[in-house]
Formats: sequence, C-alpha cells, structure tokens
Amino acid sequence: MRAVNVQEEKKQDKGGSGSLTASNLALRLLGLMIFDAGAFWMIWTMWNDGYWQFATVIAVITVLINYIWLRPEAYPLRWMSPGLAFMILISVYPIIYTVYISFTNYGTGHLLPKVQAIEVLEQRRYLPESGLAYNFTLYQNASGEYALVLTPEGDSEGEPIVVLPEQDVEESEFGPLGDDGLPINVIIVGQEDAPYNRVARATLLRSLSDLQQTTFGGEGTAVQIRGIDRAAALQQRYVYDEEADTITDNQTGIVYIGDDERGEFISADGNTLIPGYSVTIGFRNYQRFLGNPAFRGPLVLIFVWTVIFALFSTVLSFALGLMIALVFGRSMPGQKVIKSLLIIPFAIPGVLTILVWRGLWNPVNGIVGIWLSELMGTPINVFADSFWVKVALITINVWLAYPYYVLINSGALQAIPQDMYEAADIDGANAWHQFRALTLPLLLVGVGPLLIGSFLVNFNSFNLIYLFNNGGPPIVGTPTPAGHSDILISYVYRLAFASAGQDFGYASAITVIIFLILAAITMFQYRFMRTWEKVGESV
Repeated sequence: MRAVNVQEEKKQDKGGSGSLTASNLALRLLGLMIFDAGAFWMIWTMWNDGYWQFATVIAVITVLINYIWLRPEAYPLRWMSPGLAFMILISVYPIIYTVYISFTNYGTGHLLPKVQAIEVLEQRRYLPESGLAYNFTLYQNASGEYALVLTPEGDSEGEPIVVLPEQDVEESEFGPLGDDGLPINVIIVGQEDAPYNRVARATLLRSLSDLQQTTFGGEGTAVQIRGIDRAAALQQRYVYDEEADTITDNQTGIVYIGDDERGEFISADGNTLIPGYSVTIGFRNYQRFLGNPAFRGPLVLIFVWTVIFALFSTVLSFALGLMIALVFGRSMPGQKVIKSLLIIPFAIPGVLTILVWRGLWNPVNGIVGIWLSELMGTPINVFADSFWVKVALITINVWLAYPYYVLINSGALQAIPQDMYEAADIDGANAWHQFRALTLPLLLVGVGPLLIGSFLVNFNSFNLIYLFNNGGPPIVGTPTPAGHSDILISYVYRLAFASAGQDFGYASAITVIIFLILAAITMFQYRFMRTWEKVGESV
C-alpha cells in the first residue's frame, strides 16, 4: 500500500495536474528561495571575510538541497536532506578541514585570513607628538547613548568640550556641579527631553572595552578612550596599500611587505607585524615530522607507548572479563549479586573513577601508592616515574573496561551450543583443550570486531591520560612539550591547545598521521578476523 502511495506522489511530482500539485510546487519553490537567499548571504559574507572553505561547503550543501528538491529522481532523499546537510556540515567538513589545516601555518600569530588580519592592523591607533590628550567624564541618557565631556589634560581651567559618537556637539548646557566639581548632567540643545546623566565608575569599567572601540567627535575633535579617565586624538597607525601589498607604519615610517609564503608582513630589517595571516605551506608540517629528528624523537617514543597502552589495555581487559565470565557462568551461590557488583565500575562515570584512582596512587596518602613503595622497598612517586605511571594507566584502563567484557563474553558464551562440549567430552578433551580449541575460536568470531573497536578507543583514550597525570612526567630536551605517558592524541592536544605557542597546522598533520596509522592497524586486524572466522567455521 505504501509503495502505491509513493508511486502516486512521484507521478504528481512529475507534473500531474490539479491545484494540490501546483500549491505544493509553489510552497516548495518558496521554501527553496528563502533557503537559497539565506545560503547566498552566508556564502557572500564568509567569502569576503576570507573563510572560503566554509563558504564552499555551504555552497555544496545548497546545490545538493536544490537538486534533491527539484529533481523527481531524487524524491527518496527529500526527507533525508536535512540529515545529509548536517552530516556534511558536522562530520564530513571537519575531516576535510583538518586535512586542509595540516597544509597551512594556522596557529598562534596566524589565526586570521589575510583580509581580517589587515583589518585588525588598520584598527590600531597611536598618539602622535602633536596629538591632544584629554581627561574625560562619561555621561549616558535614558536611551543608552553615550557622551563625553572632555577637558584638556593638564589644563583645569580649559573650556570643556562635549562630543558624541562620530559627531560634535554645537551647543550644550551643564547641570549643577557635584561634590567633585563635575556636572551631574549635560543637556544638549535640541535634545532637552533626553538629558545625559553622569555614569558611575562601576558602569564605566564594565563598558570600557566597548567604549575603547568607539570614536567620539567629528573630524576636528575625533578622540578615543585610552583608559578609565583619559582620551586622546589618536590616528591610524597602520595603512595597507593593496596594489603594492604593503603596510606602512605611520608612527615609525617603516614599510612592511606581505610575504604570502610565510603569511606575514615583514620589514627590511626582518621584523614582522603581529598578527600574521594563515596561508598554505604545502607539506612543511609533515616534513617537520619526517625530516627533523628533534621532532621525530619524542613522537616515536609516544607512538610506541600508544600502541603498548592500547594493546595491553585491550588484551588484559578482555582476558579479565573472559575469566570472570567463565568463573561465574557456572551455578554457584550468590551468582547474580556477585556479577552485579563486578560491573559497578562500568556504571560509575569514568571521570570520577579516574580521579579516585589518582588519589589511590598518590605516594603520600594513597593506599596503592604507599603499598607500592613498601613492596619495592623504596619511595616511588608514580606521577614522576616514567615506568610506574604507565603501569598505573594500564591498570586503571583495565579496571574501567573489564566489566564491559564481562557482559559481552557472558552473552557470547551462552550462544555456544552445549552439544559441542558434550562431543568434546566424549572425545576425551580436557577443560584446557576445550577452551583453546572450542571456546576461544568461537568466542573471537563474535567478539573480534569489538576487540578492534576497543583497541581504537584505547588508542585515543584522552580523558584517562589528561585527568590522571596530564601526560607527565615531561620528556627532557624536546623542542615541543611532550610527556612520557602522553599518547598521540594528548600530544596533539598539547601542541594545539595547551602550549604557549599553539600550532594547529602541525597538530592537524599529526592527526592525519594518526588516522592513517589507525586505518593501517585496523586493516591488519581485519586479517586476523578472517582467520578467526575460518577457524570458527572449522570447529
């Protein structure tokens, strides 16, 4: 019945007669016109601001939506189109953008496109030697509009000047004076019904950052606020020449030439303006990893530890979960209560569990840290020891993951036919032979994909590394911040967000490398899955 209705709708959509079809078409076209108008405005704005990547994605989504809603053959995708658009915007675009960023110098000092970097520089002002400085008092009317009363700095007897944003005031009257000798309010001739009242100091401090971006007065008296009680006739410091691609510093007379290979404006003596701008630099970020031993050294250590951490965490968690599932899979008193208690770590939020374990490993008052020092016969600070911090991290990760494998293995074991064990008993196989030749192969057929997934999750287990010891202790002598317990994802986080000089381009390049490594490892692991499936078929 539904298939018939769909066919009828398709026929109507292909031009069937009737007022219903015409109204549907009109509503569809109206909706597309509104959507396209908003999309084109966003594309235009983003492109002019230098964000051509995002503008391109919006353009692709716009074309896709129009195709789906205008072409009859794309009818089945119409109600999926919002999901497809969000998938492109939220999932596909970040991946493509990360790959793009890995080929740029995007980072501290190079965060803006060239257009916006120039705008930031041109907004900077300076006070020339001949410029006038003033003391000011801020006033505000009932509509929230501001006015300044300027008094020449150092001249208490000078005539006060009243100015508004972007304009002068020809005539004004001052109200009664307060205790500090300043007018309580100001009345501008022609606006007697909206007097300007003096603003309290607390209100001034809250609004200071916005006020500093505003120019008060006309061409002859244009001033900007420089502090909580000072204003000055500032001038534009940097002026951009589009034809020559240069920026001139009006204060010093130095000319800075744009260098699109480095994304900077550079003077003849090698000084650069901040901020620079983001540009494409090719494979330079990848060459830092592949060609510079100083960068490659800590990264090799971090990669080896990441593989060890993910492998040991996965194997030990699976082994412990399987052992518990086998032991408590038999009939025994209190079986359900014990199994319920064993999965408690899985029910507690991982963040809380990690913080509790951090306290337990504390060498001063943590029970595990104290016990470890007594066992080894010497004080051991887990957080400062490059070996024991890794042991602690694997232990905690196993504790977090084993309840999951208890549940999975319990279900998988129940799916194995019991008559196979009966046949094995008749053939004289003992418990170990049954486990090695029967239980484990059949179990891995179902649990194998989960092991691969768990390995990938552990490979990127950022929360544990960050919350337990923030990747420490630090590796000495590295050009970039790195720790002995850092895994690749936490190392990338250090580079991109936690260091003083954030380097998003290099961090994105390492992210791409991580993706390629995980893809290769996953393909390699799937070879074992095919082997497990063949073994399972032959059992």
